Amino acid sequence: MSTPKVESEKHGELNCWRITTEHAELLVAQQGAQVLSSQRIGEPPLLWLSDQAIFKQGKSVRAGVPVCWPWFGQLARNPQSVQSMYHASEAPAHGLVRGRDWQLLGIDNSGEHVRIEFTLPETRGDLPGWPHNVELTLSIVMGEQLNISLCSYNLDNVPVTISQALHSYFAVSDVREVSVEGVDGLAYVETLADWEQRTQDGNLGFAGETDRIYLQAPDRLSIVDPKWNRRISLTSSGSRSAVIWNPWIDRAAELTDMANDGWQRM
Repeated sequence: MSTPKVESEKHGELNCWRITTEHAELLVAQQGAQVLSSQRIGEPPLLWLSDQAIFKQGKSVRAGVPVCWPWFGQLARNPQSVQSMYHASEAPAHGLVRGRDWQLLGIDNSGEHVRIEFTLPETRGDLPGWPHNVELTLSIVMGEQLNISLCSYNLDNVPVTISQALHSYFAVSDVREVSVEGVDGLAYVETLADWEQRTQDGNLGFAGETDRIYLQAPDRLSIVDPKWNRRISLTSSGSRSAVIWNPWIDRAAELTDMANDGWQRM
């Protein structure tokens, strides 16, 4: 087995590392500890990287796997217990850590896997409006599969309530041709209809803007892509909800960091 290749790169204003093995290639940014792209050699990409992505300090890149913490989405839509943790007037969408540089603990390229470790060692004093002391670690393991693990360690002696997400953008041939398996019968929140709760009937296909929160999701969901003859199996632990989103035509046109037809490929 050949030794993995690790290269430092600069994309716009962001420090990044490209890790290449004989089987796959991964690009990760220091800002947000964000995986930007992942692809097996000779295959279509696993993760989607916007053609018009903006690599700017303080701005999350529309690509890969942004880390949403200590809340997901709009803070006002989170439980009151999560809202009460934050003490500032402006609450950015998806939390406080996507635009922060994380500390790289190391890249271990020994053995059959490559492990990349990042940390935010202490959040108190570093995140305005967040007076709690929590240590975050993000571990990325690159092998036959891609494994990403986010851990929060409360360093205080009082409880801290959070919501969080690994906001994954998956690459597909054409979203109009793919489906998501594993959601049949699940309750979900339809955010596009005043957050009404509904029940999924069958697999999920895409024929318009989609923004749903599936509740009590199973440990495994699958994205089935007939055109690429591919099935992406998503296995999760420590979470019982799944957000499935595609902006479609009108919403994508409003996003400056997505091509007008970019929605078709994610």
